[in-house]
Amino acid sequence: MIVWSLFLLAVVFILALDLGVFNKTPHIISTKEASKWTLIWVTLSFLFSGVIYWLYTTDYIANPDKLQPAVASMKFITGYLIELSLSVDNIFVIAIIFASFKIPQKYQHRVLFWGILGAIVFRGLMIFFGVMLINQFTWTTYLFGAFLIFTALKMLFSGEDEDFHPKDSFIYKLLGKVIPITSHMDHEKFFILTEKGKKAATPLFVALIVIEVMDVLFAVDSVPAILAITSDPFLVFSSNIFAILGLRSMYFFLANMLAKFSYLEYSLVAILAFVGLKMLLHDWIHVPEWASLGFIALSLLVGILVSLKFGKEKLLTDSDLTEK
Repeated sequence: MIVWSLFLLAVVFILALDLGVFNKTPHIISTKEASKWTLIWVTLSFLFSGVIYWLYTTDYIANPDKLQPAVASMKFITGYLIELSLSVDNIFVIAIIFASFKIPQKYQHRVLFWGILGAIVFRGLMIFFGVMLINQFTWTTYLFGAFLIFTALKMLFSGEDEDFHPKDSFIYKLLGKVIPITSHMDHEKFFILTEKGKKAATPLFVALIVIEVMDVLFAVDSVPAILAITSDPFLVFSSNIFAILGLRSMYFFLANMLAKFSYLEYSLVAILAFVGLKMLLHDWIHVPEWASLGFIALSLLVGILVSLKFGKEKLLTDSDLTEK
């Protein structure tokens, strides 16, 4: 538990440093600043794989699957890349939520910051119960695998999804019954007093709650996907946390370029199908860790390159159709 405690303390320290020092004053995060922090988080994540390697050469961390240090390190990186890639869809939804509730850019970081705290708690609970289910009931591995393949097929054949309207969502309507909602904002405040002296939730708080709920829904896909790589609790949790911590900077980095990565969706389909098949066939086919890592990295790379090459053409075509 010492390693777990130190890891959680490090996460709390990083978040406190983020909000209390680097982003103490609300400001619009530029693409340059976001790209710098995205690079920092990716670098830290890969460096932490070295810490994983060292930890699994010692007795400081439980090793229920008897993993070799190199294998544990590769599993961490693979899980991190899966979570990071599946976060792309989450970024699309976050952008829609911010636009729907007209959240000023300089306050978006604050919403995402508190959203991360909730995401850490919810992901931790989902990982705990997911690992427990797999360890106690081995047949759930097949259930998770089938679910991932179903999700991949749904993404592939669903075509263009209907636009997501946060204000028409169930959570927004339910929140309105619990507490009054106002369209007015007072800087970074989540609640303000109305003219009648009643407390009301500002758009910042409403956006936060909707983002939290959406993150839980996305975790239903991402957590089983990482469990296909490993059921080691520390590897699953730490890879999830590093991806979540880097999600804010990646959002601000990609927010204005999301349309350019329209073909990345097919990479996500390939990744989900791959890990789903891996779970279903794990009793008959053993896929080496380097092969899993290589497939996922290659899928992301191909999706990015194809998007950069043909995404602009797709945007122009869609624009022409809209004008017509």
